[in-house]
Amino acid sequence: MPRMNARGQVTIPADIRERLGFHPGAEVEFAAHNDGIYVRVIDSRPRPTWEEARARVESVRGSATNKSMTTDEIMRMFRGDDWGRD
Repeated sequence: MPRMNARGQVTIPADIRERLGFHPGAEVEFAAHNDGIYVRVIDSRPRPTWEEARARVESVRGSATNKSMTTDEIMRMFRGDDWGRD
């Protein structure tokens, strides 16, 4: 059974994290109810590192004049929708 540390942190067991899609950097929301606390993942996509973000920008630099990409394709690239995430 996990215990809360002095800073109010509790480790969520790995099997629960995996089943619910909790990843490092995931945004979560806490809600208090009569029978306990509920935790909900708001955004479980891992956030890119600064190096990954910089590489994304460099990979599309000058692409605004590239007529082979649609606006939707360029926007997906900036949002991170097409960067190898399953």
